[in-house]
Amino acid sequence: MKIKSSEITDEKTYLNRRNFLKAGALAGTVAATGLAYRWLNPAKIELAARKDIENFEPAPEPGRDEKTSLEDITNYNNYYEFSTSKTAVAAAAVSLKTRPWEITVDGLVAKPRVFGIDELLKFDQEERIYRFRCVEGWSMVMPWVGFPINALLDRVEPLSKAKYAAFQTFYPGSNPVNLKLPEGDNGMQSGIFAGIRFPYVEGLRLDEALHPLAILATGLYGKELPNQNGAPLRLVVPWKYGFKSIKSVVRISLTEEQPPTTWNIANSREYGFYSNVNPNVDHPRWSQATERRIGELVRRKTLMFNGYSEEVADLYEGMDLRKEF
Repeated sequence: MKIKSSEITDEKTYLNRRNFLKAGALAGTVAATGLAYRWLNPAKIELAARKDIENFEPAPEPGRDEKTSLEDITNYNNYYEFSTSKTAVAAAAVSLKTRPWEITVDGLVAKPRVFGIDELLKFDQEERIYRFRCVEGWSMVMPWVGFPINALLDRVEPLSKAKYAAFQTFYPGSNPVNLKLPEGDNGMQSGIFAGIRFPYVEGLRLDEALHPLAILATGLYGKELPNQNGAPLRLVVPWKYGFKSIKSVVRISLTEEQPPTTWNIANSREYGFYSNVNPNVDHPRWSQATERRIGELVRRKTLMFNGYSEEVADLYEGMDLRKEF
């Protein structure tokens, strides 16, 4: 069976008009730069750069890792700045303004810079079909559009002392100074109601951030990234639990010391710095051995590193992944 380009996104079925009023902008950018399509194999990811997928053969065992529907992806979200209810986030996030929007990249770099979101949309955009695994025991398969983090960091030239990348999300009244960002509360709630501190912060070891599988996502299903999924720019690290993939990024700072991360601050016993998907290390409240793929009835076994062991296991050689979780 061959897959036609027209079948990538069934807009009549999946287009949620309420949440995609700005959806047209990215499509033109993606078409202009060409997409690097990546079809997900149940055992490993096949990396293949193609501009046309008319003759692109699907992975074996069709249906094993089919893309999650856009309806589910955009209406089942963890985004505590808006709501602690997954099904309430989409409606609340409509108020988020994504223009103007700037991202500062600083810290241990030779050329610190501020990037406008429209400048980042001109980077070569690729489609990456990745598994997404939540620490709560559910999962999806997401057709992201974006670019490798290393494409951005190359522009600022990390210094030899840099060992980590710290990320910060947008939150009203607590963002880096001198950035052009939306004014007002943008529909976001207080950390008192969310139960965690804002702004949300995350971090990666620098070699993790520079890994070619780690991307900054600008879109989803070939359209501009929806607000509830982290517009206009979010981190995606497919071998880690979803809370590591911070949304609505406004700052990336390279540091020598390990940066603080929101859920580790909230409960270090339950949320480690690395938080790699590991079926052998249970969360105190959830088994990680299996997962519920959204849209399916039967639970499936969770794969080590979310199925990306071949690509990323060497990053953690010599580490005790039960202790350094």
